[in-house]
This record gives sequence, structure tokens and C-alpha cells, in this order.
Amino acid sequence: MKISRGCISLIIVILFLSLSCTTVPITGRQQFSILPDYAMLSMSLQQYNEFLKTNKISRNQEQTKMVKKVGRKIQMAVEQYFTDKNMSHALKDYKWEFNLIESEEKNAWAMPGGKVVVYEGILPITKDEAGLAVVMGHEIAHAIAKHGNERMSQGLIAQIGGMTLSKALAEKPEKTRQLWMTVFGVGAQYGVMLPFSRLQESEADHLGLIFMDIAGYNPDEAVEVWKRMAQLKEGQAPPEFLSTHPSDETRIRKIKETIPKAKQYL
Repeated sequence: MKISRGCISLIIVILFLSLSCTTVPITGRQQFSILPDYAMLSMSLQQYNEFLKTNKISRNQEQTKMVKKVGRKIQMAVEQYFTDKNMSHALKDYKWEFNLIESEEKNAWAMPGGKVVVYEGILPITKDEAGLAVVMGHEIAHAIAKHGNERMSQGLIAQIGGMTLSKALAEKPEKTRQLWMTVFGVGAQYGVMLPFSRLQESEADHLGLIFMDIAGYNPDEAVEVWKRMAQLKEGQAPPEFLSTHPSDETRIRKIKETIPKAKQYL
């Protein structure tokens, strides 16, 4: 039987996609990932160090201490949980760092390998340790679920023709760097990558609730934090189809639905 070139190409694509799937811990979602962890960790360390060189670490010792305390508390709880469930391999080579940045920006993010940054501007919204645990649990979830790897994989295929990360850095360094910074919160995502980003945000909310609960924080606080976020926007939130985050109403509704499930992991 003669097989057409089209069929052969389709078989190759299906095989490539099947071999490029990994599983998100706890949720079990299959995700597309073509980048080896060592490449992501190496670039993460490089970009993280560059960021720290060009941004000021907070001089507020009390707030810095709180950020590090909450981060470490969630980290240790998650590591213990993963060890108990024989999933510690998922955290291999993670070197956690938690830093507070001197900035009025209301933001926080995490890079692969556990590099977590919180901006001073978000602290009036989080208010206390429990509120901060909502945000940091969410960002730690992004790192553990390897959402950055997933989005970089999508971006390399969509924008740089599926190059390996090392080749993209060598041949198109600026474009690759811009893609990296966009993936981790600088810039907007539109088109085919947008729905996936919303899915990742919802997944990070789900995992973040679990992580803060096993660390001893009350997940119910997440509802109050996101209500304060919504109030701060004063009706200026962008339409959901243009946002990489779910709308506030959608997010709060899903969080309320997820909280009882999150409390079952202890």
C-alpha cells in the first residue's frame, strides 16, 4: 500500500506532538513542551540575574522578611508534599529565591527553577501574610507547573519556527529574549497563545490554593484578595478575550468552586 507524503507528514507531526507532552503535577493536565529543563533553568538564571542588576531590591526589611517567610513556608510545604507523594523528581534542580522589588507596580512573577519576585506595589492589596500567600502560591504554582516552558515552546514554534532554545539564542537573541520576557509577564499575548495563557492562569489559581492550604494558610483569603484587585481596577478591567488572566468575576467564581477541593489535600 502506497502512503502519501501528506500522510507521512501527518504521522510525523502526531508522533512529535505525542513525544513532546509532559504532565502537570497534581492536575494531571497534558502540556506541550519541547524545551529541556536544563535549557530553561540556564536561561532563567541568566535573565533573573540581569533583572536583579537593573532593578532595586526593597530596602523595607519588614516587608522583605515577610515575603521570604511566606515563600519559604510554601516552598517547604510543597517539597514535603511532593516527597510524600513520590513526586520529588518534579522539583529536581529547583533553587528557590524570593525577592521583594522596590517598585509601585502591582505585580509578581516566577521564572523556571523557583525564582520568585514580588513588587512592593502589590502589598497594600495583599495586606498580610495570608493575602501574600495567595499571590505567592499562585506564582510558585506557575513555576512548578512549568508554564514558562509550555509558553516558550509555543512561542518558539509560532514565532521562531520551532528552533531549539540554544539555536534561537544564537541566531535571534533579541527576539528570543523578548519572547522570554513576554512569557513571564512583560507584554501582551494575543492570538493562538492567548486561550492557553488563561488556562494556565486558572491552573495556577487551582494549584496555588492547594499550596497555600498545605502551608497552613486559609485558601478562603484568595476570594478577598481578588475582590480587592477588582475594586482597585474601578471598572477598567480589559475584556476577558484580550486578557491573559481570567476576568475578575470568572476568577472569583472558579476560586470559590475550587477552595473545598483544595482543602482536601492535607
